[in-house]
Amino acid sequence: MAITWYFINSGACSPSYNMALDEALLHWHSNGEMPPVIRFYEWNPATLSIGYFQKAHRDVDFDQLHKHNVGFVRRPTGGRAVLHEHELTYSIVVSESYPNMPKTVTEAYRVLSEGLLNGFINLGLDAYFSVPQTEAEKLALQKPKSAVCFDAPSWYELVVEGRKIAGSAQTRQEGVILQHGSLLIDLDQEKLLSIFKFKDEAAREKMRQNLPLKTVAMNDLGKGTFTTTDCVKAFKRGFEEALEINLQPYTLTDEQRQFVEQLAQTKYESDEWNFKK
Repeated sequence: MAITWYFINSGACSPSYNMALDEALLHWHSNGEMPPVIRFYEWNPATLSIGYFQKAHRDVDFDQLHKHNVGFVRRPTGGRAVLHEHELTYSIVVSESYPNMPKTVTEAYRVLSEGLLNGFINLGLDAYFSVPQTEAEKLALQKPKSAVCFDAPSWYELVVEGRKIAGSAQTRQEGVILQHGSLLIDLDQEKLLSIFKFKDEAAREKMRQNLPLKTVAMNDLGKGTFTTTDCVKAFKRGFEEALEINLQPYTLTDEQRQFVEQLAQTKYESDEWNFKK
C-alpha cells in the first residue's frame, strides 16, 4: 500500500517566498507536523539563485541582473547559480530516517531523483542519470570551472542526448533532507551569460560555445512543445511511481502562510543572508 505524502503546487512566487517555504516545510516535517512533501513551483520575477557557498559579488554582474529585471536570492542548499525563468522547480522534503533511504548524499540523491527520471520518460524523453566515469570527470565535480549550474552534470543528475536537462542541490538539517532543483523547459542562453562575471570576453565566448553542448532545454529537443502544466502532471506521476507514494494535495493554513511570509522577509530578502559571502 502506497504511503501518503503531501503535494503542493505553489505556482509562481517571489524568490524569498520560494526559499522560505522550502525551509519551513523542512522545519514542519522535522517537528512531525506533516508527512514528507513534494512541491512544484515557479518564480516571479525570473530569478537567479546562487548556492549557499557561492560569493555573490564575485560571480554575479548585478548591473546586468537589474537591467533584465531578474530577482536574486541565496539558496539554503549548495551547488552553483541557476537562472529560474522558463522552467519548473521541484522540492522534496523527507526525513533522513525514511524507510530504505540511503545514508550517503549521493545515493539518496539517486533514489529521490528516480522520480525526475520517470517524469522525463513520461514526457517521452530518453533521459538517464549522469555518472562521472573518468578521474578527470570526477575531479571536475570537485573543482567546477564556472559559477553556472548547467555548465556540467553532477552525480546522478538527469541527462538527455548527453546534455544536462535538470540541475539539483541538497541540504540536510534537523534530520531532514531538502532537495530541490530546476527542470529546464526553455533556456535564454544570452540572458544567462549576461548576468555572470567572466575573467574576460574570451572566457564568456568559450562558455557561449560550450553551453549548448553541455545543456539542453526540453523544448530544444525537437520532441514537441512542453508546458509547465505538462511537466507538473508528468513529474507528479513520476514521483508517485518511483517512490511508491500517493501524493495528496495540501494547502497551507493562514498561520503557516504568515510564518513563511515572515521568514521570507526577515531572512531571504535580507542583504545579510543574500550577500553573506
